[in-house]
Amino acid sequence: MSDAERLVASPCVSVCALDEQDICVGCQRTVAEITRWGRMDNQERRQVLKLCHERAVAAGLIIGM
Repeated sequence: MSDAERLVASPCVSVCALDEQDICVGCQRTVAEITRWGRMDNQERRQVLKLCHERAVAAGLIIGM
């Protein structure tokens, strides 16, 4: 399997708890994103990872670049 074909890995860090907005405090995905992850293609997965990063920055969990 080439790198282009390899599925983008899940951002799950096994800290599975939802905040008040139903966003996982571990990976920053929404419930819908977590549920759909297995059926997403790489383009969708990369978009979700981008959103997770933006959520983490907005929550002050990481410093944005």
